[in-house]
Amino acid sequence: MVEKIAPFEQRRQASACLLLLSLGAACLMAQNQGGAASNPTAATRVTHVLGFESIANNANGKLSIQEHTLRFQKSDGATGQVSVASIQDLTLGVQDKQVGGAAMAVGRAATPYGGGRLISLFSHKKYDTLTVEYLDPNGGFHGAIFQLDKGQGQVLKDELVSEGAHVTAPEAKNAGK
Repeated sequence: MVEKIAPFEQRRQASACLLLLSLGAACLMAQNQGGAASNPTAATRVTHVLGFESIANNANGKLSIQEHTLRFQKSDGATGQVSVASIQDLTLGVQDKQVGGAAMAVGRAATPYGGGRLISLFSHKKYDTLTVEYLDPNGGFHGAIFQLDKGQGQVLKDELVSEGAHVTAPEAKNAGK
């Protein structure tokens, strides 16, 4: 004998499944949140968004401070570097990026009763962005932007300032406007 389930009961079971899926996704995303680096002079994994001529945009690599030089190095050996003394300003920002790619987008679209919106709330990851403004040896003004895990931007900025990088105070930037 097959027992029939009322439509209301089916919706309730679907809602419960959606809730469990959402909580599971939230737990997985919480485990991936990065913390601050414990050793700022150690190489930090970053994405070079743009700026260094010898490095392709959106290249992944390691950023380190060695012998008063900020050095970005890709895994294939290509490097870009800037003397810390030539740094004119450092700016920190925060970026929010949706993670999961196409598979997560399909999952959100396939979730019934508008549950994809709930999943979207938990499928974001925050990143720090560090903009470095510097002068080249000929006096030309340049900039480079790096994307780091959340919390690592301030650590790296503090280390660069302690090494002698110049930072314009926020009040001085706003005074010119």
